[in-house]
Amino acid sequence: MLSPTSTDVIRATLPVVGAAISDITTLFYRKLFDAHPELERDLFNRGNQKQGEQQKALAGAIAAFAALQLEPDQARVDLILSRIANKHASLGIEPAQYAIVHTHLFAAIVEVLGDAVTPEVAAAWDEVYWLMAETLIAMEAGLYASAGVAVGDVWRDVRVRERRHESADTVSFVLTSLDGSPLPSFAPGQYLSVAVHLPDGARQIRQYSLSSAPSRGDWRVSVKRAGEVSNFLYQNVFEDDVLAVSTPFGDLVLQDDDAPLLLVSAGIGCTPMIGMLSHLADTEDSRPISVLHADRSASSHAHRAELTELVERLPFAVMHRWYEDLGARRPEGSLREGRADLGEVTIAPGTRAYLCGPLPFMLGMREALLAKDVPAENIHYEVFGPDSWSATV
Repeated sequence: MLSPTSTDVIRATLPVVGAAISDITTLFYRKLFDAHPELERDLFNRGNQKQGEQQKALAGAIAAFAALQLEPDQARVDLILSRIANKHASLGIEPAQYAIVHTHLFAAIVEVLGDAVTPEVAAAWDEVYWLMAETLIAMEAGLYASAGVAVGDVWRDVRVRERRHESADTVSFVLTSLDGSPLPSFAPGQYLSVAVHLPDGARQIRQYSLSSAPSRGDWRVSVKRAGEVSNFLYQNVFEDDVLAVSTPFGDLVLQDDDAPLLLVSAGIGCTPMIGMLSHLADTEDSRPISVLHADRSASSHAHRAELTELVERLPFAVMHRWYEDLGARRPEGSLREGRADLGEVTIAPGTRAYLCGPLPFMLGMREALLAKDVPAENIHYEVFGPDSWSATV
């Protein structure tokens, strides 16, 4: 909790800092990478850096965290920081790296804001930063401990036992340990990081949802051919190859209750839902489950046959699909043409909703769920890439 003195200063300066936060974070990354080029090459997603997405997400998180110190809302703080902590854990972030970030972030603040950064202002924002950083460090320590690994020691080599096509532009890799022992279990809906060495010498890391049940002793990830690392994996990784992957992390996980479920996905956002449904089918779950998926066409729908099979294994599950292009097919039963429309779906009281897909799709689905009186705290989601959503909802 901020000290009273710092609270007053943050309240007075938040509008100024908030207005400049995008400039601050852009300059911060430039300073950070000038001083530590290995971080840009080997840790940060350089595609997101080039597009400005990482800068936007960091700016939103800092501004939102500071604002929440003025009007405390612990649930929102937990939401924002839990997602960051899980991502950091999947990268193996260690406490010492927060001091490096602090050095270059505050240099950027001083350079952008100039004389407005008095000693009192600097002290207050320093307090905000370390409150946020120390909370994240504690969360990450808990995640490492729960995973049974030392702080930052999340990487292991695994072997690709099987590679198979799931759609025209998506492949799955089934991963096993090098010695044949079962890989650790995970919570349905979680993801792992994959690190690859690219032809230019960079080590780039990306996250992929686990699209298999947690009890089978292996891990499966599904990769859509898009972006630098996913294209590399699609083109260059085959059966018997070895990959460097992290321990699974992630906070989009099924709650331990019997609430009705609504699983809503679009495109490759189906992967965490496939993992959840595999677990639900393996455990013979009997709660009401509605599965909604939107895609461009049947040929682009990854895991299409598997999704149908999993829904059929669950006694009280129903499926709704929307394809923008049905081709020669005609709308029938659960298959519709066009964009997903929750107006056509009955939402059971007490439903927990899980969303994954492009950000505009999820924002639209969230608004539709709120309009159907689904409480905001019952709407969970996963963002592929920098999370610029948590700070705004």
